[in-house]
Amino acid sequence: MAADPYLSVKALTKYIKKKFDVDPHLRDVYVKGELSNVKIHTSGHIYFTLKDNVSRLPAVMFSANAKAVKFRPESGMTVLIRGDVTVYEASGQYQLYAQSMQADGVGDYYLAFEQLKEQLSKEGLFNPAHKKVFPRFPERIAVVTAPTGAAVRDIVITLNRRYPLAKVVIYPTLVQGAQATQSIVQSIQAANQHEFDVMIVGRGGGSIEDLWAFNEEAVARAIYQSRIPIISAVGHETDTTIADFVADMRAPTPTAAAELAVPSKTELLDRLLRYRSGMYRQAANVIAKDKASLGRLTSSYPLAYPDRLYRPFIERIERATDSLQRETFQQMNYARERYSNLSNQLASRSPENRIRQAMLEVDGLERRLGQLANLAVKDRTHQLSSAMRTLDALSPLKIMDRGYSISYKGDEVVKSVEQVEPGDELTVAMKDGTLKAVVNERILANKGDRKDGR
Repeated sequence: MAADPYLSVKALTKYIKKKFDVDPHLRDVYVKGELSNVKIHTSGHIYFTLKDNVSRLPAVMFSANAKAVKFRPESGMTVLIRGDVTVYEASGQYQLYAQSMQADGVGDYYLAFEQLKEQLSKEGLFNPAHKKVFPRFPERIAVVTAPTGAAVRDIVITLNRRYPLAKVVIYPTLVQGAQATQSIVQSIQAANQHEFDVMIVGRGGGSIEDLWAFNEEAVARAIYQSRIPIISAVGHETDTTIADFVADMRAPTPTAAAELAVPSKTELLDRLLRYRSGMYRQAANVIAKDKASLGRLTSSYPLAYPDRLYRPFIERIERATDSLQRETFQQMNYARERYSNLSNQLASRSPENRIRQAMLEVDGLERRLGQLANLAVKDRTHQLSSAMRTLDALSPLKIMDRGYSISYKGDEVVKSVEQVEPGDELTVAMKDGTLKAVVNERILANKGDRKDGR
């Protein structure tokens, strides 16, 4: 049986990959192109596409190599890349494995510097509103720099010369190399654990590579987060770092930083001498002015003839005293008269007199009440007698004495024959008693009608 002539995809891909791997022209190649589709993974790997006007080449740079790239790769940048070209078996496509990357036309350090500067500026780390105020007379100063070299020596000498009252504490720090960034951050944080009035952070001059630790984001954020005011003193006057923008004050050199941190004792002494001279001149002027005023006062008319000053006041006092006595006597006389009038009024309105008067009025009212009561009784007696005579004249008994009687049907007085019928029982009240009667016949007046009970 003949062998199967067909290859698997995997086998074919492996064969192609070996061809790529053994080709010396695909190893350590230098390629120039524009970055696109840049993706920076959380692991640190960078995935991108390198292109020109005609072709596109997938590429990757692993984190171990990406750490050496100073700037942040972005789409649209033209870069110079050195690496190997091989096949990625999972997708079956060839791609470039970048080992180094440089910006074309612009240095890596410059590009990284501008990118971080723009980022931190947008975040507000350079805002003057966040700058802290420096004390005029600091007592404790922290210096973050290398423990040896010209920078620390210049700072200490300048501080001791200008303001020996301040205590200086050196925080030995790596300011160059791979570990410099971490060392600077740790020193700034350590100084913030203690009470310092000012902190100087910096180093002497050098190349951009030597000063690069002060362009790192971690150092910039440590400076920004410091509660102690910081003066940056990195390199020479022409050197500018990210730390200079974030710091509360920038000094062109370490020596200048020390001069900015403290006042000059010579200047202070000169100022004190000027103040003292000014005070002496001011005091002499005041004394001279007061002497002149005293001279004018002693030679003035009032002091030459003092009795003439108070003589008018003595006369005014005497007149006022006489007037006061007269007013006092008048007020006393008026008070006596008023007291006498009030006493007389009080006597006339004595309670005993008012009681006696009231008793007399009560006696008079009692007599009048008795008179009025007698008159009322006589009047009511006369009215009663008249009413009794009238009542007696209208009494039914008087009528009965003349032979009249009153008939009742039950409790009702019979006033008309219309009220009874034959057979009704009546009670007849007479003068000396009553009769029981039965109606046998009813005769109506003026009609001749007759109705019996049969």
